[in-house]
Amino acid sequence: MRLFSLLCCLILLSSSSLIAQSGYFEDALRFSRTSPVGTARILGVGGTQWSLGGDVTSLTGNPAGLGFFQSSEASISLGLDNWGIDTEYLNQSKSFSTSKFSLPNLSFVGANPKGPLERGAFKGGAWGFSIQRIANFSSEFGYYSDVPGQSSILDFYLDDSFGVAESQIESRGLTGLAYQTYQINPITKNPDGSTISNPKSYDSFVLGLPFQDENISQQGSASQLNFGYGANFNHKLFVGGSLGIRSLEFTSEKVYNEEFADQPLINSSLNERLFINGTGVNLNLGLIYKPIDYVNLGFVLQTPTWYAMNEEYEANMTANYDNYFFKEENITLGTESAASDIFLSNYGLYTPLKVGAGATFFFGKYGFLSADIDWMDYSAARISSRDFNEGPDNQVIQNTYTSTFNYRLGGEAKINQFRLRGGYGYMGSPFLNSSSDQGTQSLSGGIGYKFKSASFDFSLVNQQYTSLYRSYQVLDQNGFNYGPLTQVKHSITSGIITVGVNF
Repeated sequence: MRLFSLLCCLILLSSSSLIAQSGYFEDALRFSRTSPVGTARILGVGGTQWSLGGDVTSLTGNPAGLGFFQSSEASISLGLDNWGIDTEYLNQSKSFSTSKFSLPNLSFVGANPKGPLERGAFKGGAWGFSIQRIANFSSEFGYYSDVPGQSSILDFYLDDSFGVAESQIESRGLTGLAYQTYQINPITKNPDGSTISNPKSYDSFVLGLPFQDENISQQGSASQLNFGYGANFNHKLFVGGSLGIRSLEFTSEKVYNEEFADQPLINSSLNERLFINGTGVNLNLGLIYKPIDYVNLGFVLQTPTWYAMNEEYEANMTANYDNYFFKEENITLGTESAASDIFLSNYGLYTPLKVGAGATFFFGKYGFLSADIDWMDYSAARISSRDFNEGPDNQVIQNTYTSTFNYRLGGEAKINQFRLRGGYGYMGSPFLNSSSDQGTQSLSGGIGYKFKSASFDFSLVNQQYTSLYRSYQVLDQNGFNYGPLTQVKHSITSGIITVGVNF
């Protein structure tokens, strides 16, 4: 398990400040949020799908939309994502860019409509299955500074070591590694010169403030396999349901460095590696009602996803000294290294449910306007495990996250066989207390061409949001965290091509 993360959780409970550490509570947010998903058509209209219907994206959106299909359809989408990140730390900027190809959608819908002369309210329906990518985790960011920071990670090690007996300090996660590399050392003498047996206080012979830099590289994605059915009743009421089976992989590698001037410690480096994979299941229920021919009203309920997660974590630390003679242990320090064991653990993750509603207004054969709204409460996510005490993380989830409303608006104009599309979306900030807006805005546009039995669509989507990142936490007497704070601006541009065939 991530010992450092659990220690950070315990510290968080005594602080109201927002931090960005890599803990289980952060997994709850990371794996609860999803990217705009679907075909290029749906993404081109801002991701609106609660009331539109007639698109294979209904399998992950509103499955009632499957009831609109009058013919079977197979489709495939290809995508390219470019994730641009700009960071600012101590008024110094750094830029990163990561690109990745993807297969965001592979779908099939089999339609079984009834004939126009067949009696009864039930007018047939359609079943389908799809594989859709719902999240992209691949990015890289970091920071550097050519001026000293306001603290050192040594401050965190010293705070964390307080009250821990020397006989137990080596098992204290990253703080134990700092002890093994002589960055912190036990106070073995009382003021009167007597020896302390098994001391519980520590200090460091390294003074001053360091230059700091860090690089965070993340890889992975989440996908969902869907099976669903939608039914049509009198061409007025459409109801449907789908089963989703999610799978995800996430890898993170962090390299944090400090460099000192005129100190026995020349520099130090901390490397953390984390790998997570998991499988989850959820249900999706929805309906669409047509009060009049040119209006659709939609409602959807997406249950929580119940994940079974596996993780692997390890860390190593290196400290380079200027041949410093440490007289307390009669040793000359050069390059000192230490590594943790590989920690394996399993845990469950329960993500929040989503409730959504939407409306679509059709302008005859000339196009439509569609709007969605949905609600999620990120503070309702929960962690469970037999391998560690999940209580601190769940308390942080409740204290840090909040409920959000998300909005989407989009439209399509039809010009003969051509389609022109545009959309806007906003995802509210999931943080309860934050000094800045960390909501996500998206703009999209697209074109399409409808053949007799096929379609070709292209869309371009740009998402932008700002987040805050802290490498570690050190609290002053007022409970303020003065660890290094980096502002991270994200801009994700995705191009998607979808080819569909009707038969």
